[in-house]
Amino acid sequence: MTNDLQQQIRRLAAERRAIILAHNYQPDEIQALADFTGDSLELSRKAAQVEAEIIVFCGVYFMAETAALLNPTRTILLPDTAAGCPMADMINAEQLRQLKQQHPGAVVVCYVNSTAEVKAESDICCTSANAVPVVRSLPPQQPVIFVPDQHLGHFVQERTGRPMIIWPGYCPTHMRIQEKDIAAARHTHPGALVLAHPECSQPVRAAADQVLSTGQMCRYAAASDAAEFIIATEAGILYRLRRENPGKRFHRASARALCPNMKKITLEKIRWSLQHRAPVVAIADAGVQARARRAMDRMLAIAAETPPARPPANSP
Repeated sequence: MTNDLQQQIRRLAAERRAIILAHNYQPDEIQALADFTGDSLELSRKAAQVEAEIIVFCGVYFMAETAALLNPTRTILLPDTAAGCPMADMINAEQLRQLKQQHPGAVVVCYVNSTAEVKAESDICCTSANAVPVVRSLPPQQPVIFVPDQHLGHFVQERTGRPMIIWPGYCPTHMRIQEKDIAAARHTHPGALVLAHPECSQPVRAAADQVLSTGQMCRYAAASDAAEFIIATEAGILYRLRRENPGKRFHRASARALCPNMKKITLEKIRWSLQHRAPVVAIADAGVQARARRAMDRMLAIAAETPPARPPANSP
């Protein structure tokens, strides 16, 4: 049944001149179907480059909204608009405006895990992959407001040494991964390298060998001499890691690291979405679209990512 559905979807996509993008946290069968799989930075860039008339975004709402910002002339479909992001909902435009009033002159750095309205109130966006170079690019004398993820914000502070005004948002899925999970996983898999996402709490980041975005994890695992890894992020990334590195072993740090919103999209929903060219995600307010696009463009102009240190040749 899965193969039949995938074939039907591919035929529909060809007929509709559509491309299917899937985040690394999507279910295995959707990643297998997608034309391109990646993290939020990779997908942001891909969305701006594709020539397709329709982009089917398999992720959560803010991602499809971001694709709409970068592709105002294309149709963006999100097969399930109920696929949201709790972190993105932890701050709204009015709250950010009030924070800006309390800190006049501050530069607002907005993690892409946020709504278009919040992006529109920001000066520049960032992802987990490029947050450090984004902050380093800012004038050193200006205060920085960082929204909405406190853990990514503290990670950036650690790497840059730059104090910031950090909003107390967080990812519930990454917060389920605890320091004791890392210790237990190391005990079960001695010698395995631990790769953690910067949305994890500080104790988890401190217990890891590397702190990386999902895209960086994929590149790091491919380049590393290590044969075994413990992955401290949403479990969907394991599909891509195992597919791209068949000779290596990957273990999830916690069985609780599952995002229910990332699992809402199904093959059946993708087929329906292509059949009906719906649901469409678009930015209705032209002012919001222009300001949010400006913040995104400033991010995309910063090409560098934080380079992860390669493990030594004799690492396990």
